[in-house]
Formats: sequence, structure tokens, C-alpha cells
Amino acid sequence: MIPLSPNTLTLLGFAVSVAAGAAFALGKPFAGGLLILFSGVFDILDGGVARAKDRITPFGGVLDSVCDRYSDGLMFLGIIAGVVNGRLTLPPILQIESWLWAGYALIGSFLVSYTRARAESAGCRKLSVGVAERTERMIILALGGLSGFLGWALVLIAVFSHITIIQRVLRAKSILNKPSEVDLQKP
Repeated sequence: MIPLSPNTLTLLGFAVSVAAGAAFALGKPFAGGLLILFSGVFDILDGGVARAKDRITPFGGVLDSVCDRYSDGLMFLGIIAGVVNGRLTLPPILQIESWLWAGYALIGSFLVSYTRARAESAGCRKLSVGVAERTERMIILALGGLSGFLGWALVLIAVFSHITIIQRVLRAKSILNKPSEVDLQKP
């Protein structure tokens, strides 16, 4: 059994993600990719430990979500910083600079999560549709760093994130525009 609390594991994973962002900023994409994979271990463990120890709490969920958003932001900002400071050399793709692809990926990553949260608060049940959940985005980013195709990984994340946003908005529309049973029973 792991002697650490789920929240401690969440914070350790966050710290590793910060290191991944720093690695990208320093022009070390391979190290950044490895650190993303390592942070994913903590992402898996925190939920598993919470379930195994029967310590799932609303605050733990909030802390995990907030740390995930910060992690995503810092990794993409690390890539942007690395490109802007010249330590990370990524060629333009489709005549768009890599720092801009990283910005699109960052916006998409945040909006994937926000769209889900907003739709669920409006009445949708667990809205996990889409091709680019956080796990998929982080695997693509890690593989991009490890393989030398970081620029293409950013393109994939940007495109798939925005497709996921559209999928979620459309799914939320179909759920929220259906008359509820309560509405149907009104005289």
C-alpha cells in the first residue's frame, strides 16, 4: 500500500509537470516527454489510492482538476518559452509558428475541460465525449517530446482539442434541448 495521501500524490504529480514545463523551456523536449509520462503515474495513483483507501472527497476532485489545468498550462507555456527564447527549435507547420500551435493547444486543453464542467453544471450527466481527453493529449505531447515530433504533437493536440470542444457542445445541446420527463408531465 502507498503511504501517501491521494492529495499528496496529486501535488507530487503537479510538481513533476512543472518540471516538464521547465524542461521544455530549457530546450529539452526528450526530458519534458519523460517527465510528462512520470507525472501521469501520479495521475493514475492519486485516484487509485483514493478509491483503495476509501478517501474520495469533493475537495480531492477539485484539487486534482485545478492541478491538471495548471499542469497543462505550464507545459504549453514552457514550450512557448522554449521556442521564443530560442532554446527549443521547432519549425513552422502549415506556415504557422510552433509557439502559436502551442497557444492553440493550450486554449483547446482548457476549453475541453471547461466545456465539460459547464455542460455538467447545466444539467448534463458526465459529459466525457470527444477524441482528446486529457490523457490522450498528454500522451501525444509526451510522445512528441520523446520522438522529436513535438511540433506535430502540438498540431494534433490543437486540432483534436477543438474537435472535442465541438463534440461536447453538440452533445450538450442534444441533451439540454430534450424536454425532460417533468416538462412532459405538466398539464
